[in-house]
Amino acid sequence: MFDRQELRAVTQRFQRAVPRTAAWQLVSTFLPLLAVLAAMQAGLALGWWWALLLGLPSAALTVRVFALQHDCGHGSLFGTPQANDLVGRICSLFTFTPYGHWRRQHAGHHATWNDLDRRDRGTDIYSTCETVAEYRAMSRGRRRLYRTMRHPLCMLLLFPPLVFLALYRLPYDAPLGWGREHHSVHLTNLALLAVYGGLAIPLGIWPVVAGVLAVMVPASIAGVWLFSVQHRFEGVHWARHAAWDRVAASLAGSSYLQLPALLRWLTASLGFHHVHHLAPRIPNYLLEACHDAHPAFATARVVTLREAFSAPDHLLWDEKASRMVTFSEAERHA
Repeated sequence: MFDRQELRAVTQRFQRAVPRTAAWQLVSTFLPLLAVLAAMQAGLALGWWWALLLGLPSAALTVRVFALQHDCGHGSLFGTPQANDLVGRICSLFTFTPYGHWRRQHAGHHATWNDLDRRDRGTDIYSTCETVAEYRAMSRGRRRLYRTMRHPLCMLLLFPPLVFLALYRLPYDAPLGWGREHHSVHLTNLALLAVYGGLAIPLGIWPVVAGVLAVMVPASIAGVWLFSVQHRFEGVHWARHAAWDRVAASLAGSSYLQLPALLRWLTASLGFHHVHHLAPRIPNYLLEACHDAHPAFATARVVTLREAFSAPDHLLWDEKASRMVTFSEAERHA
């Protein structure tokens, strides 16, 4: 066993912003993104295939923008709330994600992940699960619907673009008391209308729409896939609230996704998700250093890129066996 006070002291050393590094991350992300987006619009005059060709690098850079927005939401990219909020709202114009609304919903995820008694049964479907007992208690029709909704074609291809382009236009799953979060959604919509509507005047409506779709469809799919494989994998651990522990949930309830250097840069090191869950205030550019600073982090479940691309079919928690199982396993042993 490792000393938890020592582990806490290690993570505290890395919970500090480095403004120069954060500023360089913005420059090295937005300059190439804006250049590729401009090239895409220029290329569209020659044919629609330019949108498909340049949409992929634009989408990859947009995933990185979302990762930077994510850091701003945790107050970790820069040292002041004002700087984080300003950059987070600018990022939202590229990710189509209302900054304030998403920040509060995501804080809820960090408060309840892998806790069976505090699961988010609403929108956080990519990191939650049902137990085998709950699945078996469903009617046959509800089981069929549940399995259909969580089929990879729906979960990882159909739903992500709908979430980012449509659902995020509404203050969904936000109580009436979340006044600031409601305003965040509406103000983001107005800002998107002003920016992309303004671009449509000189460029035309359809080229702008084509550009948005060519970027946001693959970017949303990649981003949701990344979030999903960090929380749902064979070997992940869930616990009832009385036995839930933040350190154990971080090291056994979120993965260490090993990525090659380019993908690690594009995802802003969020493959070190076990470190991020233990200490969300560590900025992305210090996650790897923190991981290397204590042997406890080496105990996290390593998910390779090959494993990550495998069909995510372990979706039910078997409390008796203390492991995730497939629908087929749950049906077979019913």
